[in-house]
Amino acid sequence: LTAALFLCRRDEGEAWLSCRSPGKPTLYGSLTHRGISTEGVPDIIASEGFVVGEVTKKSILISCPRENVSTKFLAPYTTFCRIHQKSITCLDISSGGGLGVSTSTDGTMKIWQAANGEIRRLLEGHVYDVNCCRFFPSGLVVLSGGMDAQLKIWSAEDASCVVTFKGHKGGILDTAIVDRGRNVLSCSRDGTARLWDCGKSACLGVIADCGSPVNGIAVGTADNSLNLGTPEKAPSEREVGTEGKILLLAREDKKLQGVGLQSRQPVFLFVGTDAFNCCTFLSSTYILAGTQDGNIYQLDVRNTNAPIQVIHRSGAPVLSLLPYRDGFIASQGN
Repeated sequence: LTAALFLCRRDEGEAWLSCRSPGKPTLYGSLTHRGISTEGVPDIIASEGFVVGEVTKKSILISCPRENVSTKFLAPYTTFCRIHQKSITCLDISSGGGLGVSTSTDGTMKIWQAANGEIRRLLEGHVYDVNCCRFFPSGLVVLSGGMDAQLKIWSAEDASCVVTFKGHKGGILDTAIVDRGRNVLSCSRDGTARLWDCGKSACLGVIADCGSPVNGIAVGTADNSLNLGTPEKAPSEREVGTEGKILLLAREDKKLQGVGLQSRQPVFLFVGTDAFNCCTFLSSTYILAGTQDGNIYQLDVRNTNAPIQVIHRSGAPVLSLLPYRDGFIASQGN
């Protein structure tokens, strides 16, 4: 595992630096802003042990020669400060890229223009916190889950709540959409993952009952060589798109589980170092999962006895994972 550089802004003129290597003491330093150069870019120097490389108006390259590591830190292209008043807990962007939806610890869920952050709709109806939100593939409808154990579907056009699903006994922590969205999935603090039929507003079944909170789920098409099991009884005609799919469950009891979506049969069970918070598919064979103690596991679903790799940049909880180009994006609690 390589070393990692971290940057934390202290005030207008200074930022903290740290360089962490596995098994070694953390190196600390600082950056100081001395003004603007004649080319219009910031003039920045680093304290002993760190070197400032290329600086532009939107990025800065910092290296730590002692650990032979360098990182480019990027400034945001745009910052939307007025959508929420407190921490953002979940967000999604519509398939067309035009709209965003987000939930916050300020107790609100809002739809906004992705281009400029202009608020379009306030989605009101959950009791207590809303934990998760996502657009359906159409980009016209939003799925949300809250601490009130309710799963809701909303119109992005007029903010009306179209459907409310009830059945969970604890707060809903994550959701997933099967194919185009005739069926959706949810997981909860009550330890279950459920499959729902949007057309009839009904629960089609409990996919898994783990006996421990399920913090995150992801659904994907399984590799052809994987045995997903056989359903004990014929699937409901209301189940659409569940065949050949595998459901990942990121569990609080340090387990990452794979279940055949149509069969409801266990496919694999992997034990990690701490509670799993999130999971995602990189492909039909490769998956990622993040834990509370900062580990990101890459696994091959065909053989989960040992991870392909374990990435550990810091001990902060891994809160979300998203495939991106040939890699992925991870967010952590620091």
